Order: sequence, then structure tokens, then C-alpha cells
Amino acid sequence: MSSILTFANLLTVLRLILIPVFIMTLYYQRFIWALVVFFSAAITDGLDGLVARSFNQRTQLGEILDPMADKLLLVTAFITLSLPRFTFTDPVPFWLTATAISRDVFIVLGALVINMTTGFSNFRPSLPGKINTFVQIFMIVFFLTANAFHFVSEFLPIAYYVTFGMAVFSGFHYIFHANRLMSEHQNQNQK
Repeated sequence: MSSILTFANLLTVLRLILIPVFIMTLYYQRFIWALVVFFSAAITDGLDGLVARSFNQRTQLGEILDPMADKLLLVTAFITLSLPRFTFTDPVPFWLTATAISRDVFIVLGALVINMTTGFSNFRPSLPGKINTFVQIFMIVFFLTANAFHFVSEFLPIAYYVTFGMAVFSGFHYIFHANRLMSEHQNQNQK
């Protein structure tokens, strides 16, 4: 296999391919299929990293494509599930969608500004960032399950607030995380 065409990168590409399939299943209100497609895409998120680490398949393409695929999947899910046409239950609240997307935009813009002003580009995900991604995936799977099996859960609002809280916390945590990474980088360069 070439350094670009690795199994890990193919899993990431599969996740990207599943995004329009996910939208189509929601458009046609096939909620069980939407749940299956989203869950499959979410599984590839964990698998691609595991495969890349286990079989020494880390590539520059994978380092760029994987987080991009993650964000595209989650942003697409949040936006689509916020629209009443695409849900059986009440849609995902707009305030939650706006918070999740704003957090990601804030982090990306912050990384770009830091890169442009300092040249630093060695950003890595933090533990709260990974937990945030897991919480968002869990909330979306829970929401899709409620729609697929036509039940309204009193726990959905709790899931919304937990997701909101984790998005805000992890967003602020990235400020400190990026500062620490830059300090470590400066200390290594001074040695």
C-alpha cells in the first residue's frame, strides 16, 4: 500500500462518503437507517486511529483528513437534526447546534491565528476535546434512536445540557491546552 492509500485513510474516506448517505436517510425519514449509517460512521472514527497506530499507518493525509471528517460528520448531523423536517421528535435545539459549531469554529480560527502569528502548528487533541466528541456522538445516537423507534425521552434535554456543558468546557480548555503545547514547543527549541 502507498503511504496515502492506507486502510486507516480508507476508513476516514468511508466516513466522508457516509455523510451524504446519512443526510439522504434523514431526508426520506428512514430513521433506523440514519441511526445505522451514523453509528457506522462514528465507529470508523475510532477504528481509523486505532488502525493507524497499531499498524504504523499514520500519514500526513490522515492527520488532516481524520479531524476534518469528524467535524464534517458532527456539523452535518447537528445542522440536519436541528431542522424540523428531518425529525420525528422535536429537533435538536438551535442553541445546542450553534454552541457545538461555534466551539469548532473558535478552535480552528484560534489555531489559524496562532499558526499565522507564531508558526506553531503542532496542535493535538486534548482529553476534554476527545470526551466532547464522544459526548456529541452519544447524544446524536440517542437522539436518532428516539426518532428511529418513535419514543420521546425525558432524558433528551439532559443529554442536550451535558453536550452543551462539555462543548463549552472543552472549548475553553483548548485555550490552556494550546498555550501549554506552544510552551513545550518553545522549551524544546531552546534546548
